[in-house]
Amino acid sequence: MKNITLLFSLFIYTNLVIGQAVYEDERYVPETDPLVLEKLEQWQGLKFGLLMHWGAYSQWGVVESWSLCPEEYGWCARKKGSNPDDYFAYKKEYEALGKSFNPIKFNPEKWASAAKDAGMKYVVFTTKHHDGYNMFDTQYSDYKITNTETPFSKQDNADVTKAIFNAFRDNGMWAGAYFSKPDWHMDSYWDPYFPPKDRNVNYDPEAYPEKWKKYVDFTHNQILELMTNYGDIDILWLDGGWVAKKPTQDIVDWYGRSVKESATGYMKTRNINQDIEMDKLVEKAREKQPGLIVVDRAVHGKNQNYLTPENRIPEKALPYPWESCIIAGGGWSYSFNAKYMSGRKAVHTLADIVSKGGNLLLNIAPSPEGEWDKGAYKLLSEIGDWMGVNSEAIYETNAVAPYKFDNVCITEKKDGTTYLIYLMEEGAEVSSEINVPFSLDKSTAHVLGKDETLEIKVNKDNTSTIKISKSLRSELKNEIAWVIKI
Repeated sequence: MKNITLLFSLFIYTNLVIGQAVYEDERYVPETDPLVLEKLEQWQGLKFGLLMHWGAYSQWGVVESWSLCPEEYGWCARKKGSNPDDYFAYKKEYEALGKSFNPIKFNPEKWASAAKDAGMKYVVFTTKHHDGYNMFDTQYSDYKITNTETPFSKQDNADVTKAIFNAFRDNGMWAGAYFSKPDWHMDSYWDPYFPPKDRNVNYDPEAYPEKWKKYVDFTHNQILELMTNYGDIDILWLDGGWVAKKPTQDIVDWYGRSVKESATGYMKTRNINQDIEMDKLVEKAREKQPGLIVVDRAVHGKNQNYLTPENRIPEKALPYPWESCIIAGGGWSYSFNAKYMSGRKAVHTLADIVSKGGNLLLNIAPSPEGEWDKGAYKLLSEIGDWMGVNSEAIYETNAVAPYKFDNVCITEKKDGTTYLIYLMEEGAEVSSEINVPFSLDKSTAHVLGKDETLEIKVNKDNTSTIKISKSLRSELKNEIAWVIKI
């Protein structure tokens, strides 16, 4: 199938340029560290990972952290607590959740086993979200699950980050640490003297340089703890892209655009230079973890080794490493009575992403008791059943134009072996013929898991037709997707 790559090389180039235009806000600076480049190539072959948002906020079933943010967006709405109309009373009650958090049914080995069976190859876990509640045993804050006043601190696996990373590594998966750069609990970020104004630091870092330096040191120290005390870390996944070094002109331009979009001049949020000395931090982190992949999300520059479209799939293949992070059910954080996507939708999502050269990071949120919903296990089991037969069409594959035609996704191995992933809609019939928009001359084909060799006809216009026999159509009609290996 190498001829396919050659035939569509111009097509690929054209679409990558289009992709750059469409996603111009997602500019990419290539990595130069050879160890990181090697690691990135390995990561791109993994294709499928697990994201977990978990913290004390799970007890309320609210959107993680954001109800603490005094911005006028729906995800910041305060819907729990005894007095949600009083911001400061609400914040005090929210932060008290840290001392009642007691996930006594926590069983990371069960999670890791289910993730492995589903075909997941890495985990990214929220060691700390924006609210500042630490899910690891940091020595730089008492606002943590291992605080002696927290009931769960008496458990052997109270350091849930360590327990999760160990369980997943024991099952052959990579470990990734999600870490929030903003920390709304720290008085060196949200100084209690000033009321919080939005998601940003609530004072001017240039006016209070010592205070800001204290925060920068705090952030570096916490990340280095994770890089030192938690075994091999493969990915540092940094969230809170507004905490970044910003040129003055970029800030001026942003305010100019924002004023034009606001008739009253009112702004829900601000744009502030928050230089956290990321280059130095990454250098120190890689001294502890050579080859570490760093994802400084939404911050253009060399420290964003791959990009992370959130809850969406790009229309075309993108000219850089990327990963779609997508909610499996409910929200990013735990939602009571969450409805999970079907196995069919999950497999179709995975195939669509992989055919465009990306990875899927599927989010599952644990409950306040430390469990996954039955719906999450059911979903992973359905994915695993499909992957057990078809995973070779997913792992270690590359994007090849035209990526997708009709309801068929295309992937390709380095040796030229090509896979056509046929996405079945519920209740649909299997077509007797598949019209492929390229030549399959001198190729053979069969459906993964089946012995029958498929008949191929090469047409005069260099397209091809693959014929599916009646008996095979009958066998495939109840599949959520099936794969032709060429």
